Amino acid sequence: QVQLVESGGGLVQPGGSLRLSCAASGTIFSIYIMGWYRQAPGKQRDLVATITSGVSTNYADSVKGRFTISRDNAKNMVYLQMNSLKPEDTAVYYCRFRLLGIDQRINDYWGQGTQVTVSS
Repeated sequence: QVQLVESGGGLVQPGGSLRLSCAASGTIFSIYIMGWYRQAPGKQRDLVATITSGVSTNYADSVKGRFTISRDNAKNMVYLQMNSLKPEDTAVYYCRFRLLGIDQRINDYWGQGTQVTVSS
């Protein structure tokens, strides 16, 4: 069974930075897409950024120029470097992997979420 675990969330002042990490464990043959999503209280879960196996990236307009997604294929990890944080970035951040597992099927897996709070 594949599990994803996020880390790196916390409380930061506006203008500050945080780096989120997400590690996958279990039997994984290939990871096609890694991504970060976020959900603020009372709102839907939205895309923040994705990165493909070909290292093509995609960002929500609200984070372009401030956030950077990267991946380490050898470690089955994805990172989100968040700079110039704003109060509106406050949310629970989730990682998501689309991967080929031991069942020989391509499935989506989600982490449990990590809280990011931007406040003075």
